[in-house]
Amino acid sequence: MTDSQLIREIKDGNVQLYDELMRRYERKILAFIYHMLKSARMDSMAEDLCNETFYKAYRSLSSFREIEATFSTWLYTIARNTVLSELRKNNHVKVSLDQGGFEPLADSDSMPEVSILRNEKVSMVRDAINNLPEKQRSALIMREYDQMDYQEIANILGQTVSSVKSLLFRARASVKLQLEPYFLDPVFEEYEGMKR
Repeated sequence: MTDSQLIREIKDGNVQLYDELMRRYERKILAFIYHMLKSARMDSMAEDLCNETFYKAYRSLSSFREIEATFSTWLYTIARNTVLSELRKNNHVKVSLDQGGFEPLADSDSMPEVSILRNEKVSMVRDAINNLPEKQRSALIMREYDQMDYQEIANILGQTVSSVKSLLFRARASVKLQLEPYFLDPVFEEYEGMKR
């Protein structure tokens, strides 16, 4: 059953099917919320805000119109607004990537130095993304980690597709500029060459 079919059934009174809709999106929405809360050290609230997101979505399901957005886009918008509202309540302005969870696993046969340097690079990339303005950071997370298309991101952020492309261009340029001094370091080049 597609999302659209489920939603029609739920609107027609078969509310038990909302559990299936939640199961489809719960992990992605929870991860998204967790990423947004991490830098504010509020990640322990991720589950509560995820539940609140699904509660708000359920209460507003009758007003959801598929011609305006897909269900996932609509749900991500609710999640984002719920998190931003909570951050404002707690006077936190930074929204960040998860400090864990995006660490690549080192090959079992790789040298410890290479693994340490790789993890250090991941940490530097994460810090560079955390320094981005909120809309750039959100767009980059949704595009690179959640693999959303430009239209979905535009709908969630309330922007045009060209604005999203511009946000992503500026975000990537900023991250590159922040990281250039580190990745041009000969020590990194030497260790990277050891993998060949």
